[in-house]
Amino acid sequence: MRSSNPVFSRRGFSRDNGYAGFNTAPQAGGAAVGTQGANPYAQNPQAQNPYAQNPYAQQDAAQYGAPQAPASAGRMTMDDVIMRTATTLGVLIVTAALAWALLPVDMGNINRSYGIAIGAALIGFVLAMVQSFKRKASPALILTYAAFEGVFLGVLSSIVDTHIASGAAMQAVLGTMAVFAAVLFAYKMRWIRVNRRFAGFVMAAALGFVLLMMVNMLFAVFGGGDGLGFRSGGMGIMFGVIGVLLGACFLALDFKQVEDGIAYGAPREESWMAAFGLTLTLVWIYTEFLRLIAILNSSD
Repeated sequence: MRSSNPVFSRRGFSRDNGYAGFNTAPQAGGAAVGTQGANPYAQNPQAQNPYAQNPYAQQDAAQYGAPQAPASAGRMTMDDVIMRTATTLGVLIVTAALAWALLPVDMGNINRSYGIAIGAALIGFVLAMVQSFKRKASPALILTYAAFEGVFLGVLSSIVDTHIASGAAMQAVLGTMAVFAAVLFAYKMRWIRVNRRFAGFVMAAALGFVLLMMVNMLFAVFGGGDGLGFRSGGMGIMFGVIGVLLGACFLALDFKQVEDGIAYGAPREESWMAAFGLTLTLVWIYTEFLRLIAILNSSD
């Protein structure tokens, strides 16, 4: 199955099995047993692996059926994904904290701070799109994206926490952590079946959700108020919950891509793409929680 996460869709992680990483076992060099024809990183005589670390790996695979242990050097591991994700999120958290502390959000300066936040969000969006369509991971680009995204989240969180609901930022953080833990647990217990049908449903739902939000924003810009009302009142609460659920589904897709990459013996640089994808999803979930908390407190 081709990846449905736009971050991973160009990376070559693909498989049609129902559960990622549960139906086949990787060989010494990272190839899945019985799936070398579908494994983009498989070292076989028919398809040369551009990521092979051992120049004799192809010959070894042809003669002995599996690459030797040295060929696994430079492959992506779970530790790599954890470290890169922690680094990316760390940069985001630091810049968010600095933006919160250094950019005032009192009524006299809120417009300037909000303008800085919007500018940072637009730059972060452009950087995310550039990285999503690059064929190789760029750590500098990913960390720069995290820095600008942190500025946006820091100012936005400060505004909501100061003027709408005290403690909203911490509540959103706790909600995001709870969703992450719940999805990870459900994924490990195989309660979530990440297959082609699941991915197609999630992508279709996400596309519809984003299009509705764009239409609502256009009506708000040109018509004033809250547009079609998708971000306030009862409709806003409903769409906020849908946004969180979609983020949870994208987390399951992210976990599958990480597991596929490790099983297929993807190169270590792909761990940066995994970190990038997880960061994008966690930012989505956090902003939806923050928006939902703001709506709930505004309706009191």
